[in-house]
Amino acid sequence: MTTSAIHTQNLSRRFGRTVALDGVGLDVTEGAIYALVGANGAGKTTLIKVLMNIFRPSTGTAQVLGIDSRKVAGKAFQNIGYVSENQEMPSWMKVGEMLAYYRSFYPQWDRPLEQQLIRQFELPLDRKIKHLSRGMRMKAAFASSLAYRPRLIILDEPFSGLDPLVRDELIEGLIDRAPDTSVFLSSHDLDEIEGFSSHVGFLREGRLLFSEELSMLTARFREVTVTLEAEARTPANPPPAWLQVEAADHVVRFVHSRFDEAATARELAEFFSGTRSIELNAMSLRSIFLAIARASRGTRTAREAETSAEATEARA
Repeated sequence: MTTSAIHTQNLSRRFGRTVALDGVGLDVTEGAIYALVGANGAGKTTLIKVLMNIFRPSTGTAQVLGIDSRKVAGKAFQNIGYVSENQEMPSWMKVGEMLAYYRSFYPQWDRPLEQQLIRQFELPLDRKIKHLSRGMRMKAAFASSLAYRPRLIILDEPFSGLDPLVRDELIEGLIDRAPDTSVFLSSHDLDEIEGFSSHVGFLREGRLLFSEELSMLTARFREVTVTLEAEARTPANPPPAWLQVEAADHVVRFVHSRFDEAATARELAEFFSGTRSIELNAMSLRSIFLAIARASRGTRTAREAETSAEATEARA
């Protein structure tokens, strides 16, 4: 039976009148490498702080390894690793001293794994934390969070501003631990996560627009280009799965968000006649996210306009 490392239901968090999270329903299965992607200010860090019991939910619930997030404390952190881009570390300590200090808090600390991580990340044990480069500090943070073999590691923008080589070394360290550890990371950079994540979610202005396996997401999106014999016109009432439909000259272009080879062929035959050619192109993760964001923005704008019209009519 598949169990959840993280599960949220109708999770919201407000700061006064500001809605940081709005009805987020998230399920991260154990063993997943889950990337939560969104622009800065989308609510990613707020969600992580709710999971870590730094913030309490305003409404809804969150569970981490089966524990209510409001009860995540003390011994629960023996199974949870946490690394953020602004990681606080004892700067006056040497790297070796820091690892020895942390070791005392985790009965399951794996000394052979610690030594492996020290070698893998080339950590200078006799250098003080405050004298390390940003990349080396992040390596030390990763090592101290992985050495006790947590069941879940939560990473808040862990690769932000890092040299690509350092980023790749940290990702390699994560992948090496993947069979034993679920990974939940936030990022605003799609290039960081596309090559190694198993699942992905897109948070926009506090709302989770989608959450699914990365392979399924890329399989269901296609850029469609239909070239017609006659002058092209934008189809009337196209299916909801067709995004960004545009027509120019003899060409109709759109993004299909529910691509299925047989079903899509039937759709295209129904809507278009006299076709010269049909191109179906796979999309990069960046292109997919842009299409979803633009579609979401258009839906929101239409909804706001409708609400405004209703309010004006009511006042009249």
